[in-house]
Amino acid sequence: MRLWLLRHGQAEPHAATDAARELTAHGRQEVRQAAKQLAGRPLTAILVSPYVRAQQTAELVRSELGFNGPLTTVPWLTPDSDPREVLKYLDERESAEVLLVTHQPLVGALGGLLVHGHRQEPLPMRTASLAELEGDIPAAGLMELLALIHPR
Repeated sequence: MRLWLLRHGQAEPHAATDAARELTAHGRQEVRQAAKQLAGRPLTAILVSPYVRAQQTAELVRSELGFNGPLTTVPWLTPDSDPREVLKYLDERESAEVLLVTHQPLVGALGGLLVHGHRQEPLPMRTASLAELEGDIPAAGLMELLALIHPR
Protein backbone atom coordinates (compact mmCIF):
# COMPACT_ATOMS: atom_id res chain seq x y z
CA MET A 1 0.00 0.00 0.00
CA ARG A 2 1.12 3.53 -0.73
CA LEU A 3 -0.41 6.12 1.57
CA TRP A 4 -0.17 9.86 1.13
CA LEU A 5 -0.94 12.14 4.08
CA LEU A 6 -1.69 15.76 3.22
CA ARG A 7 -2.38 18.45 5.76
CA HIS A 8 -4.67 21.21 4.46
CA GLY A 9 -3.14 24.50 3.32
CA GLN A 10 -2.95 27.63 5.45
CA ALA A 11 -6.41 28.67 6.63
CA GLU A 12 -7.88 31.92 7.81
CA PRO A 13 -7.44 32.32 11.58
CA HIS A 14 -11.09 32.94 12.42
CA ALA A 15 -14.53 31.87 11.25
CA ALA A 16 -17.88 31.16 12.85
CA THR A 17 -16.59 27.67 13.74
CA ASP A 18 -13.27 25.87 13.33
CA ALA A 19 -14.87 23.61 10.73
CA ALA A 20 -15.87 26.66 8.63
CA ARG A 21 -12.36 28.15 8.26
CA GLU A 22 -11.37 28.61 4.60
CA LEU A 23 -8.01 28.49 2.85
CA THR A 24 -6.11 31.74 2.40
CA ALA A 25 -4.55 32.71 -0.95
CA HIS A 26 -1.19 31.55 0.45
CA GLY A 27 -2.80 28.27 1.52
CA ARG A 28 -4.08 27.66 -2.00
CA GLN A 29 -0.58 28.22 -3.37
CA GLU A 30 0.87 25.78 -0.80
CA VAL A 31 -1.63 23.13 -1.87
CA ARG A 32 -0.78 23.59 -5.56
CA GLN A 33 2.90 23.02 -4.72
CA ALA A 34 2.05 19.86 -2.79
CA ALA A 35 -0.17 18.57 -5.60
CA LYS A 36 2.79 18.69 -8.01
CA GLN A 37 4.42 15.96 -5.91
CA LEU A 38 1.45 13.70 -6.67
CA ALA A 39 1.55 14.18 -10.45
CA GLY A 40 1.58 10.86 -12.27
CA ARG A 41 0.70 8.81 -9.19
CA PRO A 42 -2.05 6.21 -9.72
CA LEU A 43 -4.27 7.35 -6.86
CA THR A 44 -7.17 5.01 -6.23
CA ALA A 45 -8.95 7.21 -3.68
CA ILE A 46 -8.95 10.65 -2.11
CA LEU A 47 -10.47 10.71 1.36
CA VAL A 48 -11.10 14.04 3.02
CA SER A 49 -12.19 15.60 6.28
CA PRO A 50 -15.59 17.35 6.23
CA TYR A 51 -13.99 20.65 7.35
CA VAL A 52 -14.11 23.42 4.71
CA ARG A 53 -10.33 23.97 4.49
CA ALA A 54 -9.72 20.25 3.90
CA GLN A 55 -12.50 20.09 1.30
CA GLN A 56 -10.97 23.09 -0.51
CA THR A 57 -7.53 21.44 -0.34
CA ALA A 58 -8.85 18.19 -1.81
CA GLU A 59 -10.66 20.03 -4.60
CA LEU A 60 -7.48 21.89 -5.53
CA VAL A 61 -5.50 18.63 -5.58
CA ARG A 62 -8.14 16.96 -7.72
CA SER A 63 -8.12 19.87 -10.15
CA GLU A 64 -4.30 20.05 -10.35
CA LEU A 65 -4.02 16.30 -10.97
CA GLY A 66 -7.03 15.91 -13.23
CA PHE A 67 -8.19 13.14 -10.87
CA ASN A 68 -11.53 11.79 -12.12
CA GLY A 69 -12.50 9.79 -9.07
CA PRO A 70 -14.72 11.09 -6.30
CA LEU A 71 -13.63 12.87 -3.19
CA THR A 72 -14.93 10.78 -0.33
CA THR A 73 -15.76 12.77 2.80
CA VAL A 74 -15.29 10.77 6.00
CA PRO A 75 -15.99 11.83 9.59
CA TRP A 76 -12.83 10.20 11.01
CA LEU A 77 -10.33 12.66 9.44
CA THR A 78 -11.09 15.69 11.65
CA PRO A 79 -8.37 17.28 13.84
CA ASP A 80 -9.14 15.36 17.02
CA SER A 81 -10.08 12.01 15.46
CA ASP A 82 -8.46 8.86 16.79
CA PRO A 83 -5.75 7.43 14.48
CA ARG A 84 -7.08 3.93 15.25
CA GLU A 85 -10.29 4.82 13.38
CA VAL A 86 -8.19 5.59 10.31
CA LEU A 87 -6.31 2.28 10.67
CA LYS A 88 -9.62 0.38 10.65
CA TYR A 89 -10.41 1.84 7.24
CA LEU A 90 -6.92 1.40 5.82
CA ASP A 91 -6.90 -2.25 6.85
CA GLU A 92 -9.50 -2.86 4.13
CA ARG A 93 -7.41 -1.18 1.38
CA GLU A 94 -4.02 -2.89 1.56
CA SER A 95 -3.26 -2.74 -2.17
CA ALA A 96 -4.50 0.81 -2.76
CA GLU A 97 -2.76 4.12 -3.35
CA VAL A 98 -4.72 6.48 -1.12
CA LEU A 99 -4.50 10.20 -0.34
CA LEU A 100 -5.85 11.38 3.00
CA VAL A 101 -6.52 15.13 3.34
CA THR A 102 -6.74 16.06 6.99
CA HIS A 103 -5.51 18.18 9.93
CA GLN A 104 -3.11 18.41 12.82
CA PRO A 105 -2.88 16.85 15.33
CA LEU A 106 -4.40 13.78 13.63
CA VAL A 107 -2.11 13.73 10.57
CA GLY A 108 1.10 13.92 12.62
CA ALA A 109 -0.11 11.34 15.14
CA LEU A 110 -1.27 8.97 12.40
CA GLY A 111 2.02 9.24 10.53
CA GLY A 112 4.02 8.67 13.70
CA LEU A 113 1.88 5.66 14.63
CA LEU A 114 2.27 4.06 11.20
CA VAL A 115 6.04 4.63 11.03
CA HIS A 116 7.19 4.33 14.65
CA GLY A 117 4.46 2.15 16.14
CA HIS A 118 3.45 4.75 18.74
CA ARG A 119 2.14 8.32 18.95
CA GLN A 120 4.98 9.81 21.00
CA GLU A 121 6.90 10.82 17.85
CA PRO A 122 4.40 12.47 15.48
CA LEU A 123 5.44 13.50 11.98
CA PRO A 124 6.12 17.27 11.75
CA MET A 125 3.33 18.26 9.38
CA ARG A 126 3.11 21.98 8.60
CA THR A 127 0.32 23.38 6.43
CA ALA A 128 0.23 21.56 3.07
CA SER A 129 2.97 19.14 4.14
CA LEU A 130 2.80 15.86 2.26
CA ALA A 131 4.04 12.55 3.63
CA GLU A 132 4.51 9.45 1.47
CA LEU A 133 4.35 6.11 3.28
CA GLU A 134 4.60 2.58 1.96
CA GLY A 135 4.11 -0.85 3.44
CA ASP A 136 2.54 -4.24 2.93
CA ILE A 137 0.17 -3.75 5.83
CA PRO A 138 -1.14 -0.34 7.01
CA ALA A 139 -0.56 -1.04 10.69
CA ALA A 140 1.27 0.58 13.60
CA GLY A 141 5.02 0.51 13.02
CA LEU A 142 4.80 -1.37 9.71
CA MET A 143 4.99 1.45 7.18
CA GLU A 144 8.09 3.21 5.92
CA LEU A 145 8.29 6.98 5.50
CA LEU A 146 9.55 7.49 1.94
CA ALA A 147 9.26 11.28 1.81
CA LEU A 148 8.10 14.23 3.87
CA ILE A 149 7.73 17.36 1.75
CA HIS A 150 7.03 20.82 3.14
CA PRO A 151 5.93 23.66 0.85
CA ARG A 152 8.05 26.80 0.69
